[in-house]
Amino acid sequence: MRLDPESLLGGWQELNAAATIPHCVDNVERTGTIANFRRLAEAGQDGEPRGAFQGPWFADSDLYKVLEAIGWEAGRSGTERWAGLLSEVAGLLERVQRPNGYLNSYVQGNPEQVPFSNPEHTHELYCAGHLMQAAVALHRGSGDERFLAVARRIADMVVRDFGEDGEPVIDGHAEVETALIELYRVTGEQSYLRAAELQVERRGRRTLAAARFGSQYFQDHLPVREATEAIGHSVRQLYLAAGVTDLYLENGDETLLRAMEQLWDSAFGSKMYLIGGHGSRHRDESYGDPFELPPDRAYAETCASIAALQWCWRMLLATGQARYAEEMERALLNAIAASTDRTGTNFFYSNPLQLRTGHDGSHEDSPSERLPWYGCACCPPNLARLLASLHGYAATSDASGLQLHLLTAGTFAGESLTATVETGYPWDGGVLVTVAGAGDLAVRVPAWAHGATVAVTGGQVLAEPTPGEYLRVSCEDGATVRLTLPMTPRLVRADDRVDAVRGCVAVMRGPIVYCVEQADLPDGILVEQLRLDPAAGIAEDHAQSDLTPVQLRLSGVVRPLEPDLYVPHDASVGNGTPVTFTAIPYHAWANRGPGAMRVWIPTA
Repeated sequence: MRLDPESLLGGWQELNAAATIPHCVDNVERTGTIANFRRLAEAGQDGEPRGAFQGPWFADSDLYKVLEAIGWEAGRSGTERWAGLLSEVAGLLERVQRPNGYLNSYVQGNPEQVPFSNPEHTHELYCAGHLMQAAVALHRGSGDERFLAVARRIADMVVRDFGEDGEPVIDGHAEVETALIELYRVTGEQSYLRAAELQVERRGRRTLAAARFGSQYFQDHLPVREATEAIGHSVRQLYLAAGVTDLYLENGDETLLRAMEQLWDSAFGSKMYLIGGHGSRHRDESYGDPFELPPDRAYAETCASIAALQWCWRMLLATGQARYAEEMERALLNAIAASTDRTGTNFFYSNPLQLRTGHDGSHEDSPSERLPWYGCACCPPNLARLLASLHGYAATSDASGLQLHLLTAGTFAGESLTATVETGYPWDGGVLVTVAGAGDLAVRVPAWAHGATVAVTGGQVLAEPTPGEYLRVSCEDGATVRLTLPMTPRLVRADDRVDAVRGCVAVMRGPIVYCVEQADLPDGILVEQLRLDPAAGIAEDHAQSDLTPVQLRLSGVVRPLEPDLYVPHDASVGNGTPVTFTAIPYHAWANRGPGAMRVWIPTA
């Protein structure tokens, strides 16, 4: 699978290789994450590490995510740029890992810490899981065996200490479930699959201390088959769901799939932001109540959107349903794309859908601009590992043929045919697929693409281009399939139960969510004064800019500001002045300095 570097996704993947991964490498060095292992490897004869531990207690995971990104990038491009770093880190891990397989620089570097004595907060299995996933990526990407051996030793410890007859320990932050299954897929070691199953089955038994946010914060309030509402810390919920779905894919337990379908309906049917963001509460980085989706207080952590994409990918593999690929695309082109700037070296941790005039964006939990790094730096390396492996999410294949899930230019090989895709999507609705070999081709038709058409040469249409389904074509060698999607801008509104945006609309074109930014308004007009006329047309501006190939021109009025904070209902400040204003893709906002922004616009 290969993405065209001239496409939106392919260009982003190239930027990741050229800028984001090097930036992450520099920062795990700068912040002491690698030094935490060096201090253990270089401990004196008394066994005491030199210097102090640096960073949060889960800092190891940031390094492991960077290593995973390097592994996928090596497999994609063949780069050996990081060979020296990989050699050093592999050596450090081998020296620091205890004979029983245990490896955690925070616990080992603090004598008062006892392994697995505080599973709610020390994230030991979470970090171990990210090490396993890094080892899998490095093994698949470059054939590396050293990291795989380290990962297997820690997995063997999990099997031995927390197996059938071991302690029923689970981690406060789900992640190791998926990792153990990935390691099983590489090694064939059945005990890793069983260890993952035990982690899943033990969740929801209230074995973790509830602390101030309650058991639901850890998804430890109900067993996974009974927990059908998305709740608690959003990233942990989504990682757990991905792990449970992975388990279904291996053991075929239909009760797990049914539970995940119900949980997915909760998360995506009543708790997801329009941009594909998850988590509406800053207090505990958690899901709120159903339809509790305030745009200005959206936490919508970047890691949550990445985790949502990973879960949707697994649900897609489990069911073949297009709705899961639809939500992958939504998150990828909106929330995840917004998380990084045009240089690939500055990032959002949270992703609000509205920033008010005068917002104090000095705190990293709610910045008004992207920052180069964070005290809790989980998001940048998570983004790096996703983008390095992005081509792997675009298509799948089986004995019958090839399925295209993400509409992007590139070359995608299946068991019986190879498809070359030419498209300017998501800016252009034309998608041309040329097939080499014979077999069935499936191309996802987005749910919004009413009026999509198809023209086929050298093949037979098996299923017409129905929105929200797959166009299916039986192809001969050399067949071409031309799918044309309508890209007319449209207004969307939220369910009335999302009371925070009642009376507002958002603007979309294709899969892209648009926003209004203060930088595009004349002096003297605030974002908060705008009212959109839903009856007016929306004009497209295809003039090339640094921000986007397609800007939109909206019509409405500018309302005068009220004279007081609260005024009588029948008081009038006038109907407002007609105005035309610009909307840009949400993912492009905050590239021109800090300023107000909103996705949901009140109607005139």
